[in-house]
Amino acid sequence: MSVAKSLHGRRIHVIGAGLAGLAASVRLAKAGAHVRLYEAAQNAGGRCRSYLDAELGCRVDNGNHLLVSGNDAAMAYVAEIESAATFIARDMAEFPFVDLRTGERWSVRPTDHRFPWWILLAQRRVAGSRAWDYLQALRLRDAGLGDTVRAVLPAESVLYERLWRPLTIAALNTLPEEASARLLWHLFAETFGRGGAALHALLPRDGLSESLVDPALKQLAARGGQISFGHRLRSLTVTAGAVASLDFGAKGQVDVAADEAVLLAVNAPVAIDLLPDLVVPTEFRGIVNAHYGIEPANVAPHSFLGVIGGTAEWVFVKPGHVSVTISAAEHLIDRAAEDLAQSIWRDVQHALKLGATPMPQWRIVKEKRATFAATPAQLRRRPGPVTAHHNLFLAGDWTDTGWPSTIEGAIRSGFAAVQAIAG
Repeated sequence: MSVAKSLHGRRIHVIGAGLAGLAASVRLAKAGAHVRLYEAAQNAGGRCRSYLDAELGCRVDNGNHLLVSGNDAAMAYVAEIESAATFIARDMAEFPFVDLRTGERWSVRPTDHRFPWWILLAQRRVAGSRAWDYLQALRLRDAGLGDTVRAVLPAESVLYERLWRPLTIAALNTLPEEASARLLWHLFAETFGRGGAALHALLPRDGLSESLVDPALKQLAARGGQISFGHRLRSLTVTAGAVASLDFGAKGQVDVAADEAVLLAVNAPVAIDLLPDLVVPTEFRGIVNAHYGIEPANVAPHSFLGVIGGTAEWVFVKPGHVSVTISAAEHLIDRAAEDLAQSIWRDVQHALKLGATPMPQWRIVKEKRATFAATPAQLRRRPGPVTAHHNLFLAGDWTDTGWPSTIEGAIRSGFAAVQAIAG
């Protein structure tokens, strides 16, 4: 039986309107299912949304995310919600960097061909690296399940400091000393391993909500989906191995019929509160984002820059503001916001060549538990989409998608859950 035939006419209750829940809901609705989507907050998107910051005077994203053309699930989702026109897509792969300690600037520019002949050209690879240094990637491929990135790759090499370390921290939100080498290899193989054609950056023209959230809600509403905000699931009632009802506290109880299904697309801590016997990741890592109300005249809008040797790690120039992301940020979480803002601003001044430009209006956003820790031990705690209850399924970037906690991972989890429900 096809997915569409299996789902057509069935009522599916989706708990959580983050990207995992949205991706699943849209695909379910397109297959003819009757979707009821419940979200605890008053808006959708979870950790991937935009909002108006009154002090900065512009809309900002609650985090910085970089999509590339090789993110297959994300690209399928963008096609399904018909939002491709809301992105600015680069026609080539290019990742600019600056080392604040030496002042060196370079761009990693893989060619579109799958064969990586670009590593033979000094002007296309990491400054100071040699072509044969890139064979280090094969060490990731051969890593054991318990190996960390630091244990597998030579930390004394230029490539470690200028590629492997920043890539690990940005993508896995975990320091290479504890991050899974296998997980980094999987991500590397599906992006760099497919050539530059899989690495064309896509940046939202306006914001994450405008590109990834609002179009999904529109598609869902057009297909008869019911969306209920302010509905926090308090508990599940399980009878004879199946979910029989959903308790939303003051919002009331929803009965679940025998032929209906429930998709729990919430974060890991909420999932374990609802299902105490579930095995989920229990360690998390933080992210710090800094937003500055300035639009530099000397920098192209919708651009980004990797920073080596500073507090800042990635600098994004967006409409009306500059935004900075620092991952695996446990060492910064407890620092005073103003101290952080000044330290990061000094990096932005140097990275964007702003000279002595005074620090503009700023905003520091700390997420103490932004993603699960991508360690070998925590990876073994990632569940699949199927649970012990035959009509209850899971989605979320913390589930076993084969990817770290990224937009791609979240959307993959939603699609996998739909397949499981249909099956």
